[in-house]
Amino acid sequence: MTDDRPSLYSRRHMLQRAGAGIGALGLAGMMSAHGRAATPAASRIAHLPARAKRVIFLFMNGAPSHVDTFDPKPQLAKHQGQQPSGDLYRKTKGNGYMPSPFKFARHGDSGLVMSELLPNLSQCADDLCVIKSMYTDVPNHEPGLLLMHSGHIQPTRPSLGSWASYGLGSENENLPGFVVISPGRPVVGPQLWSNAFLPGEHQGTAVDTNDLAVDKLVANIRHPRFTRAAQHKQLELWRRLNELHADAHGREAKLEAHIKAMELAFKMQVEASDAFDVSKESDATRDWYGRTLFGQSCLLARRLAERDVRFIEVCYVDRGNKQPWDTHKDNNGRHRTLCRDSDQASAALIMDLKQRGLLDDTLVIWGGEFGRTPYSQMDKNNKSKPGRDHHHTGFSMFLAGGGTKGGLGYGETDDFGMNAVTNRVHVHDLHATILHLLGIDHDKLTYRYSGRDFRLTDVHGTVVNDIVG
Repeated sequence: MTDDRPSLYSRRHMLQRAGAGIGALGLAGMMSAHGRAATPAASRIAHLPARAKRVIFLFMNGAPSHVDTFDPKPQLAKHQGQQPSGDLYRKTKGNGYMPSPFKFARHGDSGLVMSELLPNLSQCADDLCVIKSMYTDVPNHEPGLLLMHSGHIQPTRPSLGSWASYGLGSENENLPGFVVISPGRPVVGPQLWSNAFLPGEHQGTAVDTNDLAVDKLVANIRHPRFTRAAQHKQLELWRRLNELHADAHGREAKLEAHIKAMELAFKMQVEASDAFDVSKESDATRDWYGRTLFGQSCLLARRLAERDVRFIEVCYVDRGNKQPWDTHKDNNGRHRTLCRDSDQASAALIMDLKQRGLLDDTLVIWGGEFGRTPYSQMDKNNKSKPGRDHHHTGFSMFLAGGGTKGGLGYGETDDFGMNAVTNRVHVHDLHATILHLLGIDHDKLTYRYSGRDFRLTDVHGTVVNDIVG
């Protein structure tokens, strides 16, 4: 008795030969089976009018200090050295309240208050919606990172970008719908852009910007020998073999995801060569964003946004430092350096999007996983340059564009910046609001897994309607 189906050996052999032909084996690993997003049932529900089509999340990995950037607290100077009262997550390791040495002033027609550390962003004041009353669950990096990215403190849930991809699909068939731009890997790493139990095509595509050459950003983007026509024939043959296998053994989600990944890899050979090449920008534009890793990453984000990539995250990670915004030592000196880089690039991105007519339907988010303590943390080896510890009960983030109200300072912390007290916004509320701006009701965007319906905000989350324009 003969079996006319392709053998397991022949399929693997074909994978090796055809996969090498389209550069897909290397790219599939990078993409983690990301292809064009299927349109789920949830996105076919007419939830809400969408104010934003895409998101750029400028993630300040490690956490900026709110009292040094957007939330001035004069009382810290009056009570300098006094130890904070009340229940603290952990015992203080410093000399009590530490005032910010940086001056604050009002900017724009709105009079939005900002620190002198942000001279470029201050020019965008009327486009910024600063939430000064953010809070989260814990002040530890790993759970804080996971909660900010997935709504859960354990690495078992899909990321915000994956939910956006699942809910809305992709508007560009030739590029991934969810891209993470990061020079190196932050703590927790791939879990921050994981699809978890969502279909594999919604996994984030991570791009390491330590080398901005297109051949380095996107692995195997060009084949060293075969023409595009030859690669297309290989892809078609490989696709047919996979279909025969699927017909014989039933449809498998992982196989379907890999098929889509290979198809997208082939399409990306043309479009990605252009989209990921920041060298095509003028020297003036590249200088405007700043020639740093973060600056050029923000420029790449703009290039992807104008090509309708749905969700783009830019992680602030520098070489050899997984949490560059950690300021346990020399808080003031570190903030001068970090803000100089982030301020220039972030402002350039917002201004560039605005002048290109893209800011209205692009939601820009800026912030970390939590904030920094209003009181000091002492370095036993250098007590002259105190730092600030992790702080989760009150911190600041800002949104710009995408249907938000510009020139708005929303919410308040107490007189010392310790706790969010007015119009408090939890991370779940932020997620609900982001989805709302994208036209998605966070209560309705669900995925059934392991016998229950899951959603990004779980059983929490309230849309912050006061910041929606």
